[in-house]
Amino acid sequence: MSMESREAKSTRGDLGRVAAECRTAEGQPEKATVNVPSRSSAPPAYEFPEFVPHPLLRSGHAQTFAGAYVPHRRVAYRAQCHTLHLPDGDRTALHDDLPEGWSDGQPCVLLLHGLGGSHLSPYMVRVSDKLRRRGVRAFRLDLRGHGAAWDWAQYPGHAGRSEDARAAIELIQRLAPRSTLSAVGISLGGNILLKLLGEWGGDAPAHLIQALIVSPPADLAHCSRNMLNEVSPLYTRAFLRSLRRQMRLRKHIMPGLAQLKLPRDPENLWEFDDWVTAPLSGFKNAVEYYEHCSSCHVAHQVQVPTTMLAAADDPIIPVGILETITLSNSTRLHITEHGGHIGFIGESGRDPDRRWLDWRILEWLDAGMRTGISTIDPVR
Repeated sequence: MSMESREAKSTRGDLGRVAAECRTAEGQPEKATVNVPSRSSAPPAYEFPEFVPHPLLRSGHAQTFAGAYVPHRRVAYRAQCHTLHLPDGDRTALHDDLPEGWSDGQPCVLLLHGLGGSHLSPYMVRVSDKLRRRGVRAFRLDLRGHGAAWDWAQYPGHAGRSEDARAAIELIQRLAPRSTLSAVGISLGGNILLKLLGEWGGDAPAHLIQALIVSPPADLAHCSRNMLNEVSPLYTRAFLRSLRRQMRLRKHIMPGLAQLKLPRDPENLWEFDDWVTAPLSGFKNAVEYYEHCSSCHVAHQVQVPTTMLAAADDPIIPVGILETITLSNSTRLHITEHGGHIGFIGESGRDPDRRWLDWRILEWLDAGMRTGISTIDPVR
């Protein structure tokens, strides 16, 4: 889950152009037989520095809204858009930010966004740009029905689409067979990534060396109930506005959507998932959907070194969920006192800019690759 920013909305006109430039991934070379560094099963060693919030943004709500709506430096779209074919015949878009001079064998990172977001979500744009400037090839995945691929999918995207993340990782392996891959999942994308890692267990591909999961709704039912009982209605309205807009735009694309008979407009996320997401995705109701798609049920099986990051004052994802689920020995949880939901706007002077999370992603990536794997260029 992540709230769509005003800046992301203002760039929707670019989506058609980007989608038109997407090329099919068919015809790419088959997965090469190459040697990549062996993956450690030990928990990641990176130690997060203290997050000190901006003095005007000390509450979780303030961090959450500022994270979504405070503008950032505009970054021109330079990516190559690959059409990603999914196992059920649907398609989505994978945006490839290839640094100048990059060669196979240098590191890659996969980024997955949250609910209502896309490759144009501010954190996706900022992080991919910072990675590209440091010689890291970043891939931004549009979750099914989002971003440049909003009108491509006949089936709905949802919190359990781990098969889509798997398809992206497999394509990246074909595009860069000698490179190691790190994966970063934000909010809903974090649940998808964590679910995939748990489903893989010890069978994860060797080139996937580490994962970072940020503020994931790992227990979907708990998070949905939290939105009903405790969270400001502003968040519910923001999410429902985005979801209803998708319904209107995609009725002509998704046959099942036009045939749905709703008793009224959903008034909360539970009703939306019960009346729309679940039946369109083959689930009996929201309860079955949440049970099947929550990553908390498989988190104990993860064997890829994984770091989970969340804020204690997150108003959308109750941090107690992450503190009580059973994690594997390969997973480490770090909780900050402040930060809200994907906010993490810090005081000045500690990093080159106030976006604390961006710089931690870079440092985490570098720390994870120090075990015999080439590091990224110094932060500048």
